[in-house]
Amino acid sequence: MRRLPPLNALRSFESAARLQSFNEAADELCVTPSAISHQIKSLEEFLGLKLFRRERRQVSLTAAGERYLPSIQLALDEVESATRRLMTSPNLSAVNISVAPAFLSRWLVPRISRFQEQYPDVELRFSATTGYIDFVHSDTDMAVYYGEGNWSGVDIHFLRHLASTPVCSPRLMEGPTGLSRPEDLLQKTLIHVSGRRQEWSQVLRQLGVRATGLTRTMSFSSTALAVSAAIEGIGIALADKALVQRELESGQLVVPFDITLDKPKGFYLVYQEKRPLTYGMEAFRDWILAEMQQDMAPPSGATPAATP
Repeated sequence: MRRLPPLNALRSFESAARLQSFNEAADELCVTPSAISHQIKSLEEFLGLKLFRRERRQVSLTAAGERYLPSIQLALDEVESATRRLMTSPNLSAVNISVAPAFLSRWLVPRISRFQEQYPDVELRFSATTGYIDFVHSDTDMAVYYGEGNWSGVDIHFLRHLASTPVCSPRLMEGPTGLSRPEDLLQKTLIHVSGRRQEWSQVLRQLGVRATGLTRTMSFSSTALAVSAAIEGIGIALADKALVQRELESGQLVVPFDITLDKPKGFYLVYQEKRPLTYGMEAFRDWILAEMQQDMAPPSGATPAATP
């Protein structure tokens, strides 16, 4: 049986310690200063220790109070977070998932019907964001991050690395000013994502194209926008083939030169470290890992390349 002090006493202690005032704690908790004083006195009696030094109109933490405060704040934060998650998602089969926009729209959405067929009782609630989640204070259960997989405070499952390949509208391949040689790329608009301008220089270097300066360029804030511009024939973008699979199959996009720029970054499924997973969270984790493994598997009947 747990021997715990009353929750109201802990709330009063945390508020008074954080604000360094019984009066301000009373205002924050909508009670009287005497009620705060009573709660703290009962907590001190429970612990057998003094938590505050009372000096005229001021209070300050004792050494014991200073040691106690961080643990109590952490515990109250966890109770608040668990309560919010349960209240906003009382159905344990519902999962709130934050996903990198390009991965959500171009890889996940086209496959989500397969998840629904396998888990019809799980409700997935997606939001597109590039930021990192404070899982302790957020309603988000899981997220798909883009990066190098070195985040703290989360459990991490690798999904896939990104590999950029030039893609463009088939219209750019036509006519006397088409794309027959790698050098022809310099006569077209090269589309890049903001903050990743160096990728085109790396691709051109791999193709053996000397470019002292790229003048015909266009920048977009996301991969999804860059790909849309490529579909419209504005220029040539760099994208992972898995993220533009539908457009390649339909002929909206083509690969003018079969070259791949591997990146150290990739996509990862993450959630709060050591958090017990709900049924819905387990279902989504198992499904997306299986889907990714299937994507990365060689085609049926393919012969693995010989090892030199």
